[in-house]
Amino acid sequence: MEISIQDESSTTSANFEDKAAHQALRDRWKNTDETMCRHSMSFHLHHTLRSEFFASYLYLVEKIPLVKLFPVTCEYIKGEKQFYHRAQKFYEDVPASEEGMMGDFVEISNVDLEGSRQFLKRFVGPGKAGTHCALDCGCGIGRVSKGVLLPVFEKMEMADMMEHFLLHAHEEYLGDDADRIETYYCYNLQDFTPPKNKYDVVWMQWVACHLTDKDLTNFLFRCKKSLRPNGVIIMKDNMARQGCKLDSIDSSISRHLDIMKIIIAKAGLEILAVEMQEGLPEVIMPVWMIAMK
Repeated sequence: MEISIQDESSTTSANFEDKAAHQALRDRWKNTDETMCRHSMSFHLHHTLRSEFFASYLYLVEKIPLVKLFPVTCEYIKGEKQFYHRAQKFYEDVPASEEGMMGDFVEISNVDLEGSRQFLKRFVGPGKAGTHCALDCGCGIGRVSKGVLLPVFEKMEMADMMEHFLLHAHEEYLGDDADRIETYYCYNLQDFTPPKNKYDVVWMQWVACHLTDKDLTNFLFRCKKSLRPNGVIIMKDNMARQGCKLDSIDSSISRHLDIMKIIIAKAGLEILAVEMQEGLPEVIMPVWMIAMK
């Protein structure tokens, strides 16, 4: 019996001590959470890193729009492989003709070509770009080559991802001028590296819209290396009135002019002139010409 009483007393005492220890532990951690942690170096380091990271991120987003270019474009495109595949499938069904190249706006072809001819004159001639060789990127059947470039340059090269466009250009559309085409490149521009130091003018019309921001930046950088002394790159394309606009039918993305300027700068190019194509219907997205070197 005495043993039983002593055991109960010991148990009671132990329980009391355990509760007291538990309460002390709780108080200690509460004090740590509310006071001690806030004075520790690790807490301050974490807080500073978090604050500085978001401050830096917000600054970059606001001051350097290129930071948000790639995410924005990817959001519109929903995956670059699908983006390029849709364009390939679309152009497989496009006829190799001027109607095919211009879609529903074949009637503006002459206005477009004349605007291009006048813009090109500003950058070719004595003390400017030479007239030895030009490259037509995204050339299709050679509408721009025939109407703008071949009358100026001694010889040319043409690049397009669709073989049936290039075949039609060589066999029919360009006629006798096809003999002055040195090379036909059947490539996607994101995979194409032009020869270095070869071209007086690299012409890109309605094709920049088929490249992601990253691929367009890289392609412009490669084109820069392909220029001869005083050579220029001329881009002519639809420019969105604001932001980016995706055309899911032909898988193209039109960018605002300011966004395009940032991409050009990122490629290490200097803009020489910017001009809007005049004489186009209001229903058409604005078309801009940009010369760069």
